[in-house]
This record gives sequence, C-alpha cells and structure tokens, in this order.
Amino acid sequence: MKTTLQSGPFAHADHRVDRTMLTVLLALLPATLFNLWLFGLPAILLFACTLGAALGFEALWLAATGRDARAGLADGSAAITGWLLALSLPPWAPWWLGVLGAFIAIVIAKHAYGGLGQNLFNPAMVARVALLVSFPVIMTAWVAPQPLFTERAASVAQSFAVLGQGVPDTMVSATPLGHVKTELSRALPASQSAADAPALPDLLLGRRAGSMGETSVLLILAGGLFLLWRRVITWHIPVALLGSLFAAAQLASLADPARYTDGLFHLLTGASFLGAFFIATDYVTSPMSPRGKLIYGAGCGFLTWAIRSYAGYPEGMAFAVLLMNALTPIIDQYTRPRVFGRQRNGEPLPLRPF
Repeated sequence: MKTTLQSGPFAHADHRVDRTMLTVLLALLPATLFNLWLFGLPAILLFACTLGAALGFEALWLAATGRDARAGLADGSAAITGWLLALSLPPWAPWWLGVLGAFIAIVIAKHAYGGLGQNLFNPAMVARVALLVSFPVIMTAWVAPQPLFTERAASVAQSFAVLGQGVPDTMVSATPLGHVKTELSRALPASQSAADAPALPDLLLGRRAGSMGETSVLLILAGGLFLLWRRVITWHIPVALLGSLFAAAQLASLADPARYTDGLFHLLTGASFLGAFFIATDYVTSPMSPRGKLIYGAGCGFLTWAIRSYAGYPEGMAFAVLLMNALTPIIDQYTRPRVFGRQRNGEPLPLRPF
C-alpha cells in the first residue's frame, strides 16, 4: 500500500531518547571526572559498581521479560539513573550500597511502574532516600577530599574500599550543611559556626566534604548551562528552584541571622545545582507546560530549604523532588495550555460563516 503525504503542517524533532541521554552524560562528565580525582580510588570503585549494577539490573529485567536487552540499554536511561545515584552517594560508601541502590532504582522505582516513561518518581532519588532511611549512618559518613595518587588516599583505599568497609571512623567529616545543622542543634553562637564553615572559594572549587554531586559547583553549573544551550532542558525549573531556594533562605536569614544561614550558602552547598539542572528537570517526572515547570521548580526549592532548616536530615533535595514528583500530575492538570480551537471549558468553538 502506497502512502501519500498530504499538505502540512509537519513538525520535525531532532531529539531522540538516546541522543538526549548522551548529552546529559556529556554534561555530567567534567564534574564526575573531577570528583573521581578528588576522592580517589574508593570513589572510583563506588561509581563503577553503582553504574555497572544499574546497567546489569536493566539488562536482566529486560531479558527476563522477553525484551531486547541491547536495545533497552542503548537508550541510556539506566546509565543516567546509575550515574546520578552514584553522584548522590557519599564517595567512600561501601560498594554494596551502590549495588543495592541500583537495584532499588532500576527494578523497583523504574520497571515496577512499567519502565521508561512510566515511573511517577525519579528512580535515582527513590534509591537515595531509601538508602538514607535504611542506612543513615553510612549515608551520612563523609570524608574530606583525598586526591587520587596521594599516599594517604592509596593506603586508605587498600585498607577499606576493597573490603567494602566504607569510611573509617578516624576520617569522618561533616558537610557544610551537616556542620551548620550540628552547630545550630547545639545552640552554639552563629559567629562560631560561621568561622568553622568552609570559605566561599572552597565551596565553589570543591575543597570540602560532600557527595560527588555536591562539591563541584562550578562544573555542575557549566554542565547545566551546556544542557540549556543544547536545548535539552529549559530555564524554567532551574531558575525557579534556585530562585525560591535563595529567596526563602535569604528572607529567613534577614529575619533571624543567628538561626538561619543566608541564600548564597544554600545555593553553594548540598545538591542545589545538581538537583536544579539534572534531577528536577527529568522529563518523565516533571510538568510539561512552562507555567507548570515554574510552579514545580519553586516548590522544589522551597521544600529543599524547609527540610534543610527544620527536618532531621541536613540535605533535602531528594525529599523535595520526590514530593513534587507526586504533585506533577496535579500541576499538569491545572496548567495545561488551551487547546487551539476550543473554549476554556473544553467545548469546541462554534462555527461561524465566512
């Protein structure tokens, strides 16, 4: 049967799933390489195990359900999930934690909902929250940067990382957010807390404790701008998220500087930029309309600040994203653009004679 194309309009989309995923991976690559160097062999081991496990569980599930595993892996969704999960973990966490997280992300948070495009929640954030609730001590055991090829990092890697023991007690360090929450809970003077907190250059350049998605602020920002330039994402969610996070923190700091840190501190600590550009902008779990994206991003930013300030955990990005993921269908329902040729109530426009 021969098909004849009639007159347009026709639309051409240059974006494919595999090409989009590859662009995101390229945007994450500089920050990832920097952090693998910054935290040394234990971080490399954890990253490799997490990413490999995500790809392995994806292939096993597709093979078990009779689908083409090679084609399923080629779309890059499993690689993105494993990559983001690895960046959200403590860099010296034991290797088995990454494997368990990959199982939760791929099998439970993704394929249990129907696979690519069907999941309600961001799989990497589901895994991070599940691990944080189940293993709070391991998930909050951070270490100061131990650059690759240094003698200290090599000896620690041989003693702990290969055996899967995680961070030794003698090297546990606090992240900037964790430090502030600890000081505030102990009711120490704000001046003392500020004096012990990392300086602005250290926050920007990564000379501090944290996950691999927290410490490289400048490289994460560069990757996010690259995604904007390539039109993989739009500006609505990142600007709304970072803007609401900054505004909430700044207003609280102006009202009570002894209790709350300022907006710039919140922007440069935790997973603020990683969440704004790479996590909250997930196509499947975020709203579709520009207005919906602004509401969604603002909600993520405000909830991140609220959880950091009042909840038991110092970082709130993962919880905030999951909460707003649950609201995405409602946001889409009330921010749908008007369909051309229909009234606001959905009824067709009446035909008028020429």
